[in-house]
Amino acid sequence: MTPESAENLPELTMRQEQILALIIRAYTEHPEPVSSKYLAENCDLNVSSATIRNEMAVLDELGYITAPHTSAGRVPTTQGFRYFVKRLSVQGELSKAEQEHIASKFKSVPMETEQWMRMAAKVLARTAHTASLVTPPISEINRFKHVELISLQGRLVLMVLVLQSGEVHQRMLNLAEPIPQEQLSEVAERINRLCMGLTANEVRLKGVQLPLLDREITDLSADIIEQANYHPVRIIYRDGLSGIIGSFTDNEGAEQALRVLEERAFLNTILNELFDPQNGDSNVRVLIGGEGRYEALSHLSLVLGSYGIPGRMSGAMGVLGPTHLNYGRAIHTVRYVSSLMTNMMAQLYGQPLDEFEEKETPDT
Repeated sequence: MTPESAENLPELTMRQEQILALIIRAYTEHPEPVSSKYLAENCDLNVSSATIRNEMAVLDELGYITAPHTSAGRVPTTQGFRYFVKRLSVQGELSKAEQEHIASKFKSVPMETEQWMRMAAKVLARTAHTASLVTPPISEINRFKHVELISLQGRLVLMVLVLQSGEVHQRMLNLAEPIPQEQLSEVAERINRLCMGLTANEVRLKGVQLPLLDREITDLSADIIEQANYHPVRIIYRDGLSGIIGSFTDNEGAEQALRVLEERAFLNTILNELFDPQNGDSNVRVLIGGEGRYEALSHLSLVLGSYGIPGRMSGAMGVLGPTHLNYGRAIHTVRYVSSLMTNMMAQLYGQPLDEFEEKETPDT
C-alpha cells in the first residue's frame, strides 16, 4: 500500500482505534502477532471474539495491520504506527521522580556543552530503552571571525576562513597574477579589521568599496558563510546501539540503524530537512519507516527533537530503533531532555527561557 501522510490517513471508529491501540501496545511489549483471541481474553473490550475479528479485518483492509505469513494474528504496519502516534493518546509520560533523577544527572557534570552531549545521549538511551543520538548546538547564523591568505606557488593562494562557530574552511585561489605574501597579509588584515563578527550579507556589503582583490575575498567569504548556514557540519554523540541490535527482526534494520549513527552526512541531510533553524522549531518529529521519503530508513523509526536558544544556536537529539519501539516513552523522553538542555543552555548564556510546556501530539 502506498505510504500516506499522517494527515491523510483513513478515519477509524472509536472501537477500531481502541483495537488498533491495543494491538500496537501488545506488539511493542512482545513483537509477535496479536490474535483476536488474545484481545478478547486479556483486554476489557466487552465485545465477542467475532466482533474483534471483523474489526481487525477492516483494519487489515485499510492497511493498519497485516497478517505475517499464515499466522492467525496481526502485526501493525508502518501506517498503523503513524495513525497511533498522530491520532491516539500516546502514553509514556515520565514520572516526577524520573524527571528529578534525569535533572540530577545533568547537574552532576561540569557546565560545558560537550559533557552535556554525552550525558544526554546516555540518558536518552537508558530512559527510552533504545539507541540515541545527540548533535552539539551550532550557530543558526554564522559570522565571520578571520581570514588568512597564504602564498603557495606562483599565482596559487590558500585562503583559510574561520567562522565564529569554530568551523574552518579552506579554498585554493588562482589569482590573475602573483602577489607577494606581504601584500596578501595586508589584504587579510584589512578584511579582518572590517568584517569581524559580521554576517554573510554584512561582509558582502563591506566589500563593495574595497579594492578588487579585497572585494573578491569578501565575496567568497560571504558565499562560504551562506553555505555554512544551510549545510551545517554536525558531529554525533551516540549511545545504546549494541543494546537494540537484537530487537530488529532482520539484518537490514540493524544496518540502517548503524548507517544513521555512523554516516554523518546522511544524518545531517535528515536533520536539515526536518528542522528549519530559522524557525527555532522545537517540536518533536516522529519518522516511522522512512515515511515513504527515506528508503534507507524503511525498517527504522526515529523520534527527534531540537534544543537550544532560538535565533542563536540549536542542536538535535533523539532516539531510534525498530518500528515497534515504545513511541510514548520515546516521545516524552526526547521532549523532556530537549527542554532540559534548552533551559541549561539559556542559563549558560544568560538568556532565561519560559518554562517548558509539553504539546499534546508530536509532528510526523
